[in-house]
Amino acid sequence: MADTKLYEVLGVSRNASDGEIKKAYYRLAKEYHPDKNPEAGERFKEISFAYEILSNSEKREIYDRHGLQGIKEGASSGFGAGMFDDIFGNFFGFPGMGGMSGMGGGGRRGRRRGENTMHPLRVTLEDLYNGKTAKLQLSKTVICKKCNGIGGKAGSTIKCRVCQGRGIKVTLRQLGPGMVQQMQSVCPDCHGEGEIINDRDRCKECKGKKVSNETKILEVHVDKGMKDGQKITFRGEGDQLPDVEPGDVVIVLQLKEHEQFSREGSNLWFRQKIGLTEALCGFSFTLKHLDGRDLVISNPPGEIIKPELIKTVQGEGMPTYRNPFDKGDLFIKFEVVFPQNNFIAPEKLKKLENLLPARPKYEKPTGEHVEEVDMVPYDQTRSAGSSRGREAYHDDDDEDDEMHGGGPRVQCAHQ
Repeated sequence: MADTKLYEVLGVSRNASDGEIKKAYYRLAKEYHPDKNPEAGERFKEISFAYEILSNSEKREIYDRHGLQGIKEGASSGFGAGMFDDIFGNFFGFPGMGGMSGMGGGGRRGRRRGENTMHPLRVTLEDLYNGKTAKLQLSKTVICKKCNGIGGKAGSTIKCRVCQGRGIKVTLRQLGPGMVQQMQSVCPDCHGEGEIINDRDRCKECKGKKVSNETKILEVHVDKGMKDGQKITFRGEGDQLPDVEPGDVVIVLQLKEHEQFSREGSNLWFRQKIGLTEALCGFSFTLKHLDGRDLVISNPPGEIIKPELIKTVQGEGMPTYRNPFDKGDLFIKFEVVFPQNNFIAPEKLKKLENLLPARPKYEKPTGEHVEEVDMVPYDQTRSAGSSRGREAYHDDDDEDDEMHGGGPRVQCAHQ
């Protein structure tokens, strides 16, 4: 059956036009405005809310299809269910919310859920490869065991008269004829609790706060193959508050940078430096893996390793999360380091040249336009070029000064 409560509030039919809805709202707002009718504050809020929904084409369409529950869910996704419940829960009998007198409903308000608590946990690549168990100490609020979250003696709490137990104070501001802005703020008398406890009746343990602090140790199991940024959730371990479902404690893994290995999905990368002799004549070296094993890596003589060449060791990458026996690959990228000395003796050079592939033939060009130049190291090139530029500049100045006697330059006029 279609929900027509909002239409009934404005006194219009379900098929009313936008103009009819606006006209009905102006008439009722003028009649029930708090400035004119101070005792009709609740009625005026109902009228304002009904007009807010029905005057918006998108909200009206949602209401016509899904009723007030659809409006509630839309508000929950956009503004948070808690704020929606506090403002409108006592007016319009949504399921799981306080009922509005005279409009049917009367369901019980649902239990709000507390916020999640985020905690970062620094882990190494070894931790993600081998798995580990870390202990995390956190401080949280729990329901006071002495008063069971009442805050004082049984029956000592009274409803706040200012906010009528809602914890929120609603004020109306006149913007213009028929235009009213509704604002909300935390009730200053009960600090948003909705109830007040006399000082003499407050719990001696929690001082009337209804909660106390507690330190708890959580065992965080980091499984093999987990990733940077992955979350580990402890359900219901968040702060406890009266009439609020505890949120979760969420552990976020933060990976420290490794000195040798880097991770790419389920694969590992390792960079290895080798000399020119090793690149040409073969080599062997030991690689200490993340689990402590020593991997002997060899390349046979005669198989040349070029700079930036990548080799693969299959099955030695990262274990797969929840399937640790399935591993990725280990990629080794080689950096060939040339000899430090920049000169090779002629007798050795001849032997080396006989072993290496023949160099390409070169024919030197001839003619007046051909000029032979020398190369120097890069840094010396920069400094030499700068000094030559300055010397040339000074030489020109000196010659110019001799011609003009060191005085001001004068240009002769042509006659």
